[in-house]
Amino acid sequence: MSTPMTSQNGLNLNRAGLTMLNVFLVAGLFYSLFIVAMFLMQRSFMYYPDTELPSLSDSNVPEMQEIKTKTSDGLDLVAWYAAPSDPARPVVILFHGNAGNIGDRGYKARLLLDRGYGVLLAEYRGFSGNPGTPDEPGLVADGRAAIDYLLGVGVSESNMVVYGESLGTGVAVKLAIDTAFDGKPFKAMVLEAPFSSAVDAARAHYPFLPVKMFLKDRFESEPLISAVRTPVFIFHGDQDWTIPIRLGKKLFAAAQQPKQSLWIKGAGHNNLFDFGAGEAVLGFLNKVDSGGF
Repeated sequence: MSTPMTSQNGLNLNRAGLTMLNVFLVAGLFYSLFIVAMFLMQRSFMYYPDTELPSLSDSNVPEMQEIKTKTSDGLDLVAWYAAPSDPARPVVILFHGNAGNIGDRGYKARLLLDRGYGVLLAEYRGFSGNPGTPDEPGLVADGRAAIDYLLGVGVSESNMVVYGESLGTGVAVKLAIDTAFDGKPFKAMVLEAPFSSAVDAARAHYPFLPVKMFLKDRFESEPLISAVRTPVFIFHGDQDWTIPIRLGKKLFAAAQQPKQSLWIKGAGHNNLFDFGAGEAVLGFLNKVDSGGF
């Protein structure tokens, strides 16, 4: 009587084993397909351009002018510029984040313009009606074109401040390195809600994916920032769920002196100016202007 029972139990165990194997195979197939889909669509998850070009007046910067910058790969990009009303002030070049358009940062330009600073609101390919499709090499080329425009109107690198916001911090750091090796560093660098690398930022959202293997646009700021030889100001909110504050602190730790940080309690990713970040930026720039570093 025991032999048939043993055979039946063995058959049940084999069926259970095959069922579990099938589950793992199906799960593995779906996981593999998900990775392939993420690889193919990754830039659509990284960049969210608003293709509409806003007006200067609606963005509360009517005194700025619409200009064109020319990239090394032949694109003509719209940007907004106003020279300093105070000749002693530098020009702040603002590289915005991965979403929206140039007009969404008008309130940041307004704060700087009211204090006499020049402002160039740089714009990327694919944003605000510009031609092209955003990617890391392209955005860096777009940033370089903004700098070349200022050089063309007589502004030296030593009288430029690069300001990166979120994804734009990766652009700002790369450009700061380029000018450092040219021997003409910027006057200062401001980084708002930055990350150590795009890989680190992606891992924070997709810890179950091998992002290091397949991420195309990496924006490796951490190994680059140590070569920056200009005053650096980094600020970040401790309630930032888009780019965790630990990534901003990681980048700050890699930066060389002189540097300054502000870790804002209660602030998220997009509301830092509601917590006094704008005044902190002005304080940092005043310190730079007065030779406080």
